[in-house]
Amino acid sequence: MNNALEDKTLITRFQNGDKDAFTQLYATYSRQLYLNLVRLVKSEELAAELLQDVFIAIWEKRDSIEIQQSFRAYLFRIGENKVTDLFRRARRDKILLSKIKKIASEHYSYIEEDMIAREDAAILKKAIETLPPQRRQIFELCKLQGKTYSEVSSQLGISTSTINDHIVKGTKAVREFLYSNKQYSTSLLLFILLKDI
Repeated sequence: MNNALEDKTLITRFQNGDKDAFTQLYATYSRQLYLNLVRLVKSEELAAELLQDVFIAIWEKRDSIEIQQSFRAYLFRIGENKVTDLFRRARRDKILLSKIKKIASEHYSYIEEDMIAREDAAILKKAIETLPPQRRQIFELCKLQGKTYSEVSSQLGISTSTINDHIVKGTKAVREFLYSNKQYSTSLLLFILLKDI
């Protein structure tokens, strides 16, 4: 029996509530998914938590899931969605955000524009281009060039409070663009997280 046919049989059994089939699917794909999650979040602990979240989610929704591609591709997509959810939660959970920042600091000694992969830089540029002209200029000066609010205030002749308002709104818009388009890597999300102070 080839893998695709075997998967299809196991998935059908799994969707009908067969726990043995679910266990076989877990045994076959959990390691691959775990390694991909580690690559995305740079943390074995977070990856293990996300792995469990993925398999719990598909078990709970087993009778309604629709798999258009391979089961592996389906799992990876669910895993990527869980990573997105993790970063969204981090915006509201200070403890989680602190944990993610600590992980980032252990893997990246600094966060600079040239740290971002070429494709990420292109995506970030596309996101920034959606901002109004002045907000885009301020975002680039503070986030990408590393200028302080005081320096930008002197350069543009506007107050630091106005600059802060533009940065807060600009960061939110860029982050939502990345989330909504699902065009990001973990390094790019960490860049946004760590540079929005």
